[in-house]
Amino acid sequence: MSGAEFTNDNGVLRFCGTMTLARLGDVVDRVEAIDTRPTAIDLSGIDRIDTVGAWIVHRLVRDHNIPVQGADENTSRLLEQVAAADRPAKVRPDATPSFVRVLGQIGDAVAQAGHTLIGLTGFFGATLVAAWGVIRHPRRFRYNAVARQFEVVGVEALAIVGLMSFLIGVVIAQQGAIQLRQFGAEVFAINLIGRITFRELGVLMTAIMVAGRSGSAFAAQIGSMRLAEEVDAMRTIGVSPMEALILPRVLATVLLMPLLGFYASLLALLGGGLFTWISLDIPPVTFITRIREVVPLTDVLTGLIKAPVFGLIIAMAGCFQGMQVEGSAESVGLRTTSAVVQSIFLVIIINAVFAVFFAAIGWV
Repeated sequence: MSGAEFTNDNGVLRFCGTMTLARLGDVVDRVEAIDTRPTAIDLSGIDRIDTVGAWIVHRLVRDHNIPVQGADENTSRLLEQVAAADRPAKVRPDATPSFVRVLGQIGDAVAQAGHTLIGLTGFFGATLVAAWGVIRHPRRFRYNAVARQFEVVGVEALAIVGLMSFLIGVVIAQQGAIQLRQFGAEVFAINLIGRITFRELGVLMTAIMVAGRSGSAFAAQIGSMRLAEEVDAMRTIGVSPMEALILPRVLATVLLMPLLGFYASLLALLGGGLFTWISLDIPPVTFITRIREVVPLTDVLTGLIKAPVFGLIIAMAGCFQGMQVEGSAESVGLRTTSAVVQSIFLVIIINAVFAVFFAAIGWV
């Protein structure tokens, strides 16, 4: 196969041979050395042409505005594609006004939040369907998986939940005593400790710690299984991922959150009672008696009612984000972060809704 050649016959450039990168030779230099303006380009003698050869022809057509003759169908199509690609490249993107850019980011965030909410609602429905299937066929219930999640969500979390709750109780007692000392009413710090612990902080702080600990673990575990295609393998062999992976985690979190919340409240009372005993000289018997007087049963029930709802939100968010993992290991990290942020955000919103609801029914 011969190399590329061209002749200049009365202003008509006639190319022949093979116009590819490997066989151009000195054709490029000879074309650039032409002094007279060509009147046409004849490609009837071309055996083969690639993108580089087409670019040489296109540049002549563009610079001298001359027609091309004798090109077959494939050559003509290649010249059209090269011409379409001959556009100035933007080194820097067009400057967008700050207001428009911020408004666009807000719109994207709202749209993403809406899509996530719709997906989470659908995931909740799929979980209910799976739960109904297990209720109809109890032999499909995975006792070992649920027992394992009981250990992960509950038993292994006792230490960190207890320590944090104990310290929070100490802080509440210390700050309350400082403020009430101005009025000579340090004893009312017990009221503050008892009511805020059972009603709000006990279950709320527990939910935040469980979201950071167990919710992120759910997302990372299920996400890793998605990357390893283990979830698809489960579907292939006829095992429902909703029943094998999601239900045990949701059930364990829902059942254990009231226990963890009540346990956290007791540890917070222990921390507050220890501080009032050491700093305010209030003996433990007086502290316990005062707690029984000022803390109504409705405060305890409020925390116990909110706890399973918080547990459901945490488990659903963690499992949902884990099932959305795809592509690479980076997606696992992003989805894990989203699971924690989403869980805490929804828990705080639902807690505010509960506060308004219990105030409306008189549980204050």
